[in-house]
Amino acid sequence: MLKDKTTERKIRDTRLRKRIRERVQGTPERPRLHVFKSNAYIYTQVIDDRKGAVLLTASTLEKEVRAKVKSTKNKDACVLLGELLGQRLKTARIDKVVFDRGTHPYHGRIKTLAEAIRKEGIQF
Repeated sequence: MLKDKTTERKIRDTRLRKRIRERVQGTPERPRLHVFKSNAYIYTQVIDDRKGAVLLTASTLEKEVRAKVKSTKNKDACVLLGELLGQRLKTARIDKVVFDRGTHPYHGRIKTLAEAIRKEGIQF
């Protein structure tokens, strides 16, 4: 039976997401930093999975980020987003997180974002 590429990708991503989430769990001491990447923006959430609560959010959609960068879908925007999220994590007294890249490979914009967060002193 022939399946289109979109259906195959959804099935693959569902399996991959389930496998990742079995290993990556956010706790109050070390919450999960989830990254969602669309074609235009990057969204991040810091989540405590035991409570099921979102502690912090940041995205390239925010006015602070869009005012400083030319485009919200390049590495420069990811660096700025990483610095912003790192500062928010420090303010919330969170210094260790578990990085959840989702179904995206660790390169390009995802890697740039992670390195920018590490430069702010957040460990993962």
